[in-house]
Amino acid sequence: MALMTVEIGQLTGEVNGHLTGCTAARTRSGYRAMDVVAVLARIEERLKAEGLSADAASRAAGTPDAIRNLRRTVKNGDRKGVTMATLGKLAPVLKTTVGYLAEGEESRLLSEGISHARQAISIPVVGTLAAGVFREVVEHDDAEPEYIFDEPDPEFPNARLVAFTVEGDSLNELKPRPILSGDRLICVDFDDTGLPLIEGMVVVLQRTRDGGLTREWSAKQVEIHTGRTEYHPRSSNKNLKPIVVPDNPHADTGEQVEVLALVRRTSYALPKAPAPSRRK
Repeated sequence: MALMTVEIGQLTGEVNGHLTGCTAARTRSGYRAMDVVAVLARIEERLKAEGLSADAASRAAGTPDAIRNLRRTVKNGDRKGVTMATLGKLAPVLKTTVGYLAEGEESRLLSEGISHARQAISIPVVGTLAAGVFREVVEHDDAEPEYIFDEPDPEFPNARLVAFTVEGDSLNELKPRPILSGDRLICVDFDDTGLPLIEGMVVVLQRTRDGGLTREWSAKQVEIHTGRTEYHPRSSNKNLKPIVVPDNPHADTGEQVEVLALVRRTSYALPKAPAPSRRK
């Protein structure tokens, strides 16, 4: 996924904030109070188990020098902590969970041969997809991000995962199953899949204007045509139009369009039932 100008394979903006360390709207996960000495010890343990160097693991996670910097932090006696975003990127490379690295929680390591499909992991919910809605990119937001727990993707077990909340009706006529407002899309970083764009894929796009100062995130279905790629809504709302990207890399449309993620599945949490009233 290529995001903003950073990387998540590279999701930008908010996605990069959680997956690759960019500073855009709602991207800062903040530091959690944790024992950095113990965190580093667990990272060193996983490096040894996987036969990885610190540099190789950091590069694979898209966080150059992350482990080296953590070693320096511990050596200098600095206790400011490590971001959950960084641990979230390191965990799949080290074949463990964020919870294990951060808190030493009991976790069933992927390297022990346990099925990927049965390992729950934390996935950041990085924002809302709303077709046609451009929002100003915010430089800093210290709000603690929301996380959901789900399984690693069985087809892309080492790909970074990210979730979005759907707003609106841009895919309410998608076949074979519509995607509705309020649904959560669970996605993999597109670059991590190693796939080219394929007809029929449902992807998360970032479209930026005003030199990157405003941004739209939306989900669309891919259509491949001679000389162009089209990203289509599948909607009862006929005011929503496809985004057309010419193959000519020098075409200047005043917008930049990037594919951030491949949508893999959806989930929807029912609202909590109201407390039963007591009858007198």
